Amino acid sequence: MLKLSVGRSTLSIRRFLSLMTSNGRSALLIVAHGSTVNPDSSAPTLAHAAEIRRRKIFADVECAFWKEEPSLRDALFLFDPESIGEVCVVPNFISEGYFTQTVIPRELQLNGATTKRSNGQTWKYCEPVGNHAAVTQLLLNRASDVAPDLDPAETSLLVVAHGTDLNENSAVAAKREAEKIRRLGKFAEVLNVYMEEPPLVSDWRKLTKTRNVVVVPFFISDGLHSYEDIPRLLGIAHCHPERCEAESKDPAELPMGTTGSLDFARDDVKTQRLVFRGNPHRINGRSLFYAPSIGTDPGFADIIIEQTGITKS
Repeated sequence: MLKLSVGRSTLSIRRFLSLMTSNGRSALLIVAHGSTVNPDSSAPTLAHAAEIRRRKIFADVECAFWKEEPSLRDALFLFDPESIGEVCVVPNFISEGYFTQTVIPRELQLNGATTKRSNGQTWKYCEPVGNHAAVTQLLLNRASDVAPDLDPAETSLLVVAHGTDLNENSAVAAKREAEKIRRLGKFAEVLNVYMEEPPLVSDWRKLTKTRNVVVVPFFISDGLHSYEDIPRLLGIAHCHPERCEAESKDPAELPMGTTGSLDFARDDVKTQRLVFRGNPHRINGRSLFYAPSIGTDPGFADIIIEQTGITKS
């Protein structure tokens, strides 16, 4: 079938045309984790929502968060049943897990893939964005963006997830994506590595043999892991000086609002984003390229739409 590239993900011509026609009775709710201290946590979700809203595919597009406003419980009242008959709920999560299987259904009072409300609305619970097949291409795009024109025979790709039992499904998802890319033969080596379980990202020097190494964090948004933890494990950056100083002191000795506040986090983030602009990082005669988290790719807007399965009205 003839294909059309939309937002760097691939949709069929027939599918694309159906998605470009707004369904006047359908709304989209994008659900994400959010954060009380990381201002970048919700940024990709809000950006994807704005892009989808611009396309006028749905009568309404809203976001709800576990750790920010509007909350998941608030989302129950976001859509007027007089004008909205169907609400498609898409979890902006990298994999299935506790939040997609327990927290979101509980907070949104969902009882399966389809929930009929007493107000006449039908709520459709969709798969998380990380389950979509297009994630593989977005990983390839992100690697190409951060490290263009490299010799594949001299380049390794590392897909970094958190690891540990608390994030077991994200580790499985990262392994799945690494295996899919490995089969394509586009890199000399493709490895799924983790922050807290083997194979460890901190062992990248031993795990890879190529002159070039490209690292893509397998997270929905940038934050402490991508700004500080992973760079430290890679050996390319240390924590923000003010945060290091704050963490070395007794919290009671710090001025009110110095650490843990949103203002402090915003100032911190401005500096930490610079870690993505230092490519390539030269370490022991090798070139390491570090990318922003995969979930910040604009192509996730296309994936969110695809997960709804919406058809032409």
